[in-house]
Order: sequence, then C-alpha cells, then structure tokens
Amino acid sequence: MGLLDNQTQQQYQDSGNLGGYQFTSLENIIDQFLIAYVGEDKIIQKVKRVDVAFHAQRALQELSFDTFKSTKAQEITIPATLQMLLPQDYVNYVKLTWKDSAGVEHPIYPTSRTSNPKSIKQNADGTYNLSSNELDFETESDTWTAFKAHTSITTRDDYEDDTLWPAEGQRYGLDPQHSQVNGSYYIDELAGKIHFSSFLSGKTVTLKYISDSLGTDAEMQVHKFAEEAMYKCIAYAIMSTKANTPEYIVRRFQKDKFAATRKAKLRLSNLKLEELTQVLRGKSKHIKH
Repeated sequence: MGLLDNQTQQQYQDSGNLGGYQFTSLENIIDQFLIAYVGEDKIIQKVKRVDVAFHAQRALQELSFDTFKSTKAQEITIPATLQMLLPQDYVNYVKLTWKDSAGVEHPIYPTSRTSNPKSIKQNADGTYNLSSNELDFETESDTWTAFKAHTSITTRDDYEDDTLWPAEGQRYGLDPQHSQVNGSYYIDELAGKIHFSSFLSGKTVTLKYISDSLGTDAEMQVHKFAEEAMYKCIAYAIMSTKANTPEYIVRRFQKDKFAATRKAKLRLSNLKLEELTQVLRGKSKHIKH
C-alpha cells in the first residue's frame, strides 16, 4: 500500500525528481476523483472522463493564480535595447528585481508615467500616411526612445558609500513611489515585452511570474496540501453545471470548495512560528520619520 518503493538514497538522487513527492500529477487527481466521487451510491452518479479532465484543468488554473506557490522565475542580463521578452507561459508578474555585486536582490518598481504608444507615420501637413488602406506604424515610439535614453540616478552597491546620507532632510516633497534608485520598468502588453530604464542596462534582472500550470504535461502537478481543494473544485464545477441539480446541493458543494481552498491557502502560506518570531523581534526598533 506504500507509495514509495524500496529505492536507495542514491537511486533517489539519480532520479531527476528531487522533492517530487510533495506533488501529485493532474492525471492521478482525475483518476482518484473518478474512483472516489463517481459511481453508484456515490455523490456523482455518472460523468464523462473528458468532463472531469476539463474541470480539473480549470481548477488547476484558478488555484495557480492565488493559492499555489509561484515558483517560476527567469534571469537575464538586460541588453542595450533595455527590453525583456515576456515568458511563453506568462500570465502576470509577481515582482522584478536586479542583482547587485553582493548577490542581493533589489526590487524594481513599475512606472505609470510613460509607455510605448504606436507611432503613426505622418505627412508634412500632419495627415496620416496611409499604406494599403491601413495605418503604417513604426516599431518604436518617440516616448520610448526618450525614456530609454534618459540617464537615471545611480548608486554603488558595495554598501560602504555615503551616496544618500548627505541629503538628509533635503528631499522634502518627493513622491515616495518615485524616490528610489533601483530603476523602473513598464510592461508593453501588446508587444509582449518589458521595457526598463537606462540604469538597468547590463544588470542581471530576475522576473518572478505567475503561470497557469498548464504549459507542459510535467507542469500539471498539484501540491499535496491542495489535493483536497482540487477534488472539491472539480465536484462543485460538475454539480453546478449538471441539469436538474437542486440548488441546496450546489450551495453545499460551493461551501465545501471555499473551505478546502481556504485551508490549502493557509497550508501553502508556509508560515513558521520560529521565522515569524525572528521577524517580529524588530518591532521595538525605533524608526525615524
């Protein structure tokens, strides 16, 4: 009945699946759901496997957005173009950081005061230069050209300089969201690129992002902390779309789904009392304003 065979530690190290025991495949989720939830004298009398597979994939997508851990990340060196391509399975970003010489990650903040609008070619009199009855767009706007050419404030990262301290008390009135020296970026959704300020040219930048976990077969895995939530999500989706299902039955499954999802989120939050205590030890430190 055990889930593990009598493999040695060496066989485990050579398996290429280190830490894989904490996950179960989506295929296993579907099989176990059909065994436990479908059949005579079961909650669901009859359902097609293809329907269960569809709802299982939708449940995996939804849980990936705000319940599962976001473990995907990409690291690149920002080229002279100051652009980074969005990953193929990108859905939304968690944060962007750049690495200094000590290996410390500094958060990069988005800017809302610039963009890369489509630049329309114009004639001398200001009218649009039409080509093939369509607007002929250039690949790079004047706004983006000016933004990447601007030289941002820089600071050394050896933690031994006094770059910022001499200006104590002289930065009154600054907008806090812009008073930082880590550079900035904005995402061009239409072009599928991230544009960075010139300060980040040549720096190593890490993008941490959310995917829907359906990119490849190997990605379609569920953490065991959220396995029960998957079953409840699938059951609710099936019962809510099944004809002639009493409303009180649907509500019961909906409550079960919310309760299981909340429990999974708490478990996956990975809060440790000892680590939390260490962080709270700084609560008595005096903070200057």
